Amino acid sequence: MKVEQISIFIENKSGRLAEVTRILGEAGVNIRALSLADTSDFGILRLIVNDREKAKQVLKEQGFTVSKTEVVAVEVPDRPGGLSQILQALDRDGINVEYMYAFVERCGENAVIIFRFDETEKAIATLSTNGFTVLEGERLYAM
Repeated sequence: MKVEQISIFIENKSGRLAEVTRILGEAGVNIRALSLADTSDFGILRLIVNDREKAKQVLKEQGFTVSKTEVVAVEVPDRPGGLSQILQALDRDGINVEYMYAFVERCGENAVIIFRFDETEKAIATLSTNGFTVLEGERLYAM
């Protein structure tokens, strides 16, 4: 029930994001979701892609530092308060959301949010117990 995310450390300068996306595009890697966080010197580009191994390989070959992280994809009711319900369930069980970002495609009537938790297994159990759908990685990579 976990999703593999790749994180790329990039210099915070003009053209670096374009270079990453060019490299992935030329390798036939499709970006499914992304998040970019930056400081004055560098950024962390977090990606869900259709081919994690190829993405890691081609980026490392071009000198990028790439790491892997496990995250969780959750269907979120696409209505006012939908995300709040999920966050309240996690809060009741003392689970911290380290970061989150949206997936690029809807899943039926729901949106999909990618979460990074401080206690991943506990978060998955809490979400499942409270009736929320946690998506398999293979389903996301192929969407």
